[in-house]
Amino acid sequence: MIVSATEMLKKAKAGHYAVGQFNINNLEWTKAILLTAEEMKSPVILGVSEGAGKYMTGFKTVAAMVRAMDESLGITVPVALHLDHGTYEGAKTCIEAGFSSIMFDGSHYEIEENVAKTTELVKLAHDHGLSIEAEVGAIGGEEDGVIGAGECADPDECKRIADLGVDMLAAGIGNIHGIYPENWEGLSFETLDAIQQKTGEMPLVLHGGSGIPNEMIKKAITLGVSKVNVNTECQLVFAAATREYIEAGKDKQGKGYDPRKLLAPGTEAIKAEVKAKIELFGSANKA
Repeated sequence: MIVSATEMLKKAKAGHYAVGQFNINNLEWTKAILLTAEEMKSPVILGVSEGAGKYMTGFKTVAAMVRAMDESLGITVPVALHLDHGTYEGAKTCIEAGFSSIMFDGSHYEIEENVAKTTELVKLAHDHGLSIEAEVGAIGGEEDGVIGAGECADPDECKRIADLGVDMLAAGIGNIHGIYPENWEGLSFETLDAIQQKTGEMPLVLHGGSGIPNEMIKKAITLGVSKVNVNTECQLVFAAATREYIEAGKDKQGKGYDPRKLLAPGTEAIKAEVKAKIELFGSANKA
């Protein structure tokens, strides 16, 4: 059932667990995540970056595929279809394309421009029944060509953006996208705590969830994180399972080259990864 992320995240914040946002890249990804969420009876958020949206031939195609798949698989758990790290234009396009949730990443603008654009998009999203996520302080690593060093957000700026009526807030707390470097200093729980105190009931979002030690993720959830974004880990296990299949020569046995067979081990690997994350975040049986 495709819904906005508002209710599922309010429940998560009140219940001290988090809902996973798992980014989708193609049909296999989407199917694996939906089936696992249903099996675990967990709410789920399907994240689509602008790059992945373009790869899948546009947001309209993505929305049509997700809505049709949700119906044909008989999914009963709440599913939000969410734009990840959206530009101002991208956010507007997703609202028209039939997404149920958007993220506007205005973190690279000066605070005044971030406020102005976020204010406009909050109204537009809410008029169409969508939830909206905003970002303060760039998340480190590379996300569609934008590189951030993992700086920490200013709690006062976070409050200012939260007060614009967004439904969830992503704040940099030393987290980064992609694989974490050896010299990573870890999450700044002091910053997270300060942000939580200023923003109160607002569900907070942890980006770059792949590679953060489990204990840190659990602690972040106790400090108000209600949504954790995962992408890289699913990509890594998919690649590893596919490599293993090919290196074992299975693509040369019978019709092992058939993409339905070739991509099956990777798809199963994504399911296992998503299942483990749902257990870690505490969202199983919360649908």
